Amino acid sequence: MPQLPASARRTALDLIDFIEASPSPWHAVATAVARLQAAGYVELKETACWQLTAGGRYYVVRGGASLLAFVVGSQPLVDSGFRIVGAHTDSPGLRLKPQPTLIGDGLLRLAVEVYGGPILATFADRDLSLAGRVVLRTKNGQETRLVRFSRPLLRLANLPIHMNREVNEQGLKFNRQTELPLLLGQLALFGASDDVSADARLRGLLAGAAQVEACDLLSWEMQVHDVQPGSLWGGSEEFIASRQLDNLASCHAALCALLSSRQPEATCVVALFDHEEVGSESALGAAGSFCADVLERIAAQAGGALAVEDRRRALAQSFFVSADMAHAYQPNFPAAFEPAHKLAINGGPAIKTNVNQRYASNAETAARFMRCCERAGVPVQQYAHRSDLGCGSTIGPLLSARLGIAAVDVGTPLWAMHSARESAGVADQGYMIAALQAMFAEG
Repeated sequence: MPQLPASARRTALDLIDFIEASPSPWHAVATAVARLQAAGYVELKETACWQLTAGGRYYVVRGGASLLAFVVGSQPLVDSGFRIVGAHTDSPGLRLKPQPTLIGDGLLRLAVEVYGGPILATFADRDLSLAGRVVLRTKNGQETRLVRFSRPLLRLANLPIHMNREVNEQGLKFNRQTELPLLLGQLALFGASDDVSADARLRGLLAGAAQVEACDLLSWEMQVHDVQPGSLWGGSEEFIASRQLDNLASCHAALCALLSSRQPEATCVVALFDHEEVGSESALGAAGSFCADVLERIAAQAGGALAVEDRRRALAQSFFVSADMAHAYQPNFPAAFEPAHKLAINGGPAIKTNVNQRYASNAETAARFMRCCERAGVPVQQYAHRSDLGCGSTIGPLLSARLGIAAVDVGTPLWAMHSARESAGVADQGYMIAALQAMFAEG
């Protein structure tokens, strides 16, 4: 069988490493920060005064789960504007409730809430664990730490077919309140059988992971994740399988493109937001003020502080690429796809269009991204959803409307979007990075 270029394989393996280090939105930002710092990017605090220089490389974190990184362009902002790539750090799945321990029948279970729109059946009978952040009591107030469990800790055990005879015809379904609590352990093994000891068991696990005393643990935000590492698969290892490809693959592509931008003329920005999967309406989401706040502060320092009119002119010169995953054609289910818009895995980035503005693309912005792909020497595809199926949305329309910036929605083709384990193409990650590099290099 033909082999993919070695560079495509290296990029895909680097993506797998990025995802493996990022089992939660907070870990995803920490992973991005580590790469930015290694490349010489300087952290800016929202509470501090900023002093920016031409060619300077900076990043800002809000709430631990959203990040903006940027390179100050060599040309005046009013002439070149911003080049922005936006993506999101969160993925649909299951989150622990604040007081999640449930006991009964000698078992300890953890109650969860559904975050976003996951395919719940794909979480059944998998090796699951926890990752997120805990907030600790300290002598001076409180401290936040990231925690993760790499070993299997939890399970959503399925019913045998003998007790669910119609599962193959009716599909695997879970009641979100009564059938999703996750099995953690047997109480008898821990020498305990009451609510207090069950809570102490969970607190002990979290405190151990954070390397603190359980009595100092105040609160947490914990996400359930599949512990199986990502892999390459297929006859020529042309496919990637991993959790959270939606949308950490876009975060990875955006960061790789920015880190390879040496001396751009325009000010180049990567904006990674939390809460896209639940509507983006938060201080950390794309519908919040984070991006506008940072762009305003950049503009306030450009050339000794741009006048209000010049800031508006700079935005009018800007271009925004909303990068999220796209639905690859699956030939087992042809009726689910628009006939003339069958996205091919390893066929290049897809431009996503919806006349009801679920995506931000229009003819002009689509053409502009096509030209970026031409300059990068990568193929490009176009996607539209079936007219009789509901279409998802992205941060594209939200951010474009709030900033008044021309925007296009693009995505890497993906199978099984919102599954606990999704699949994409090895070559496509490199294609997306190259296209975004070409966009950042625009004058």
